[in-house]
Amino acid sequence: MKIGVIGCGNMGGGMVGQLVAAGMDVSCFDPDTSIQAKMDSLGARISDTAKAVVAGQDVVILSLPKAQIVEAVMTEIAADIETGAIVLDTSTSTPSTSQAMAELGQKHGFDFIDGPVSGGPAAANSGTMTMLLAGHQSAIDRLRAVTDVLTAKTVMVGASGAGHAAKIANNMLCAANLVLVAEAVRMCEAAGVTAEGLLEGVNAGSGRSGVSEVNFPKWVLNGAFDSGFTMGLMRKDVGLALELAQQTGVDLEGFKGIADLWLETSKDIPDTSDFNEITKYGANT
Repeated sequence: MKIGVIGCGNMGGGMVGQLVAAGMDVSCFDPDTSIQAKMDSLGARISDTAKAVVAGQDVVILSLPKAQIVEAVMTEIAADIETGAIVLDTSTSTPSTSQAMAELGQKHGFDFIDGPVSGGPAAANSGTMTMLLAGHQSAIDRLRAVTDVLTAKTVMVGASGAGHAAKIANNMLCAANLVLVAEAVRMCEAAGVTAEGLLEGVNAGSGRSGVSEVNFPKWVLNGAFDSGFTMGLMRKDVGLALELAQQTGVDLEGFKGIADLWLETSKDIPDTSDFNEITKYGANT
């Protein structure tokens, strides 16, 4: 199977490494020449343009920063994608963008599949991501050889756009849980309970979450703050949740205060900082 990857940073680069290790023929494009050099060292072919990397590929994987870039890149490459090929969009995009790109694919004879991922760079590098898939089931079935390499779990969530809606909701919950678990830890520490003791109890009960089970032990309590996912990226995802709620007419009353903390109140934490650093906010205020 021939695979082209556009966007080879932390997540895309991890996927390239897994695909090459699995013996697949992988070509890459990334505008950053240092990233191109890294992909070359992994054994991937390097293309000079996005249009060049899609020619002759069975599958094209997108790992791009935001929906606007997905749309711009797809508009550029659509006519060069092979008839019958599949575009797998692993970016955190928007449902409306995915739906529009699926329609573009129909016009040009290829399938466009939502495939946003969870697990961060560590999971991308180990092939243990979770992927939320949406679009034509027949195309998703044809992607199995690829998704089996990249993921530990795949979930089919619906028609085109559903994958990115579900990913926005997932990241919304992660953003909220980081704030809430941090507050619970501070409250219990003030009451004489250690953070480790609290989390052991929470993780054995109904209050557990990915944040309490993974983020706090792995990146927060030890002061590592090196997950590879930034404040800026999570702020973008919080904004996407607010936009989707507005578009769908849903009132996120409970989330508004948390969103304000991410987007406004914590502006002193740089976008380049690890997103788990939101847990520091309020500790000394």
